[in-house]
Amino acid sequence: MKAIAYDRYGPPSTIRLRDLDRPTVGDHEVLVRVRAAGVDPGVLIFLTGRPYLVRLAAGLRRPRVPVLGRDVAGVVTEVGARVTRLRPGDEVYGTSLRGSYAEFTATHERRLAAKPTNLTFAQAAAVPISGMTALRAVRDTGQVRPGHRVLVIGAAGGVGSQAVQIAKAYGASVTGVCNPTAIDAVRALGADEVLDYTREEIDRDGPVYDVVIDTGGNRPLSLLRRALAPRGTLALVGGDWTRGAVLGGYGRQVLGAPLLSTVVGHRLRAVSARERVEDLEALRDLIESGALTPPIERSYPLAETADALRHFTDGHPIGKIVITVDAPG
Repeated sequence: MKAIAYDRYGPPSTIRLRDLDRPTVGDHEVLVRVRAAGVDPGVLIFLTGRPYLVRLAAGLRRPRVPVLGRDVAGVVTEVGARVTRLRPGDEVYGTSLRGSYAEFTATHERRLAAKPTNLTFAQAAAVPISGMTALRAVRDTGQVRPGHRVLVIGAAGGVGSQAVQIAKAYGASVTGVCNPTAIDAVRALGADEVLDYTREEIDRDGPVYDVVIDTGGNRPLSLLRRALAPRGTLALVGGDWTRGAVLGGYGRQVLGAPLLSTVVGHRLRAVSARERVEDLEALRDLIESGALTPPIERSYPLAETADALRHFTDGHPIGKIVITVDAPG
């Protein structure tokens, strides 16, 4: 099969389109013919091996998994002996730990759900990691309820664009924070207000938000708290992975927020990184109801994955970037 592979940490120029053996499936795994795969910050983190903390999982000196990519949408072609939920021919979406920038990937059946019927494969591939993160930020960490005022920082990005729509579906009034080029796009997502961060800071209106969802990762906790209402919740999604060699921008989640939460009235919480089939199914319900549509800025063919990763890093995309994969011959 064709796959985007790498054997050392580095920039997008490190990766190559290679011929690799198709993965074999374990008892609880399925083989998926990949039709599309999403791009998210985790791909760049695993590619560069920075911040260095990630190498504890990815491999200290070199990557353990040679194929990039996590989000996947495609068609089941083979199932393991103990697979009960899926069968060949099923259209699915979810995540893979074996790399999804390839013609085929193998993954545990619990990492996949039926693809939403009203999405293309490219749209479905834009959902899993960003969508599950957004869902947990709104539903679990933020505990958003009707009437809540919610601020979404990074509202035009992969997680933020879906968090805006999910918060609206949960009955909240949503303010999106973005750069001026994305204002119209964020309004189109359903945001009630849009704040241009090049002109105004998030504490413009004082401590009024019941929930602040920060996907940007580069504002200090003190500033974020100034926008929170008393007893409000701050949901920290990821961090600015380019800042700092060891922890990157994740020091706020690992150290700052847990310590500060013990002495202040606000709830400061990192959004969990769990990937569950139940969340994929909840997202599918939102999508098929019309409440959630993943915005895609651009698609790239598999052979141009390096260009896609460079654009993701430098281009401030509005919505998601997706890698599309032609059916193998």
